[in-house]
Amino acid sequence: MATLQPGDKAPDFTAKDQNGKEVSLSDYKGKNVILYFYPKDDTPGCTAESCDFRDNYQSLLSQGFDVIGVSVDDEKSHKKFESKYSLPFTLIADTDHSIVEAYDVWKEKNMYGKKYMGTARTTFVINGDGVIDHVIDKVDTKASSQQVLELVK
Repeated sequence: MATLQPGDKAPDFTAKDQNGKEVSLSDYKGKNVILYFYPKDDTPGCTAESCDFRDNYQSLLSQGFDVIGVSVDDEKSHKKFESKYSLPFTLIADTDHSIVEAYDVWKEKNMYGKKYMGTARTTFVINGDGVIDHVIDKVDTKASSQQVLELVK
C-alpha cells in the first residue's frame, strides 16, 4: 500500500471505542479530525502524547477539531488508559490491525536489535470532506497538539 499523502481521501473505518461503541470516521463528516496513531496505552511516549492532546483539547475544539486516538490495544486497555489520565476524546481499538494497515502505519520496527511489527506514531489532520490535509510522521510526543496547530495556522 502506498503511503497516504495530503490530498488523499482518508480511509473510512468502523471500530469500537473505549466504551464498546462503534465509531466510524464517516461519523465526523463535516468536521476536522486529528487522527493520531500511537503504539501502546500507558507507555511513556504514548501517555505524553495523549495527555498533550488532553491538555489542549478545549483549544483544539475551539479551532474546530475533534481528536481520535488509535492503537491496536483492546477496548478494556483503552478504557483503563482513558480513566487513568482523564482523556476526553475517543480511543479506537484496532485489534484486527485493519485501520493501522489502511493508513499504512503498521511498520517493521527495531528495538535493541530485535525486529518486530508495530504502530508507527503518526498524526493525520483530516478535513470535513474526509481529505487528508497534513501528515505528521515525526511526532513530538510532548507537543503533538502544537505541531497540529502550527500546520493549520
